[in-house]
Amino acid sequence: LQTVRALLNNNSTVTALRSGLHAVFNEQSLDVTKNLFRDKFRNPKKRQKNIQFRCLKNLISSLTSSTDIRDLLSCFSSDLQTFVIKPSRSKEAFKKQASDFMLKWNLLLSTVGKILTINRTDSFG
Repeated sequence: LQTVRALLNNNSTVTALRSGLHAVFNEQSLDVTKNLFRDKFRNPKKRQKNIQFRCLKNLISSLTSSTDIRDLLSCFSSDLQTFVIKPSRSKEAFKKQASDFMLKWNLLLSTVGKILTINRTDSFG
């Protein structure tokens, strides 16, 4: 946590990270991951499209206004409440929704990390 705070306190590092993350969303390399998130068996009206992408974009947006780790965690917590906890109608539905979210969130972050490592090394300060 101390390492994250040190990075977030450096404006040039945050600017480079934000720039790298924005670039990742504009590159074709993330399209493969986006395809893994599509659930073709659910009714399109009922499914929430790519909530992990929405959460990550919200987190990136938050980096613009604040680099306080508490603010970033609060933003993420709010998204989890909105997209995972509130939509669950039962304990079993919550378990399924939460495990699905975590699996896809980890996959997304791994993919973003790989892209940043390979293509955007300046994003790591």
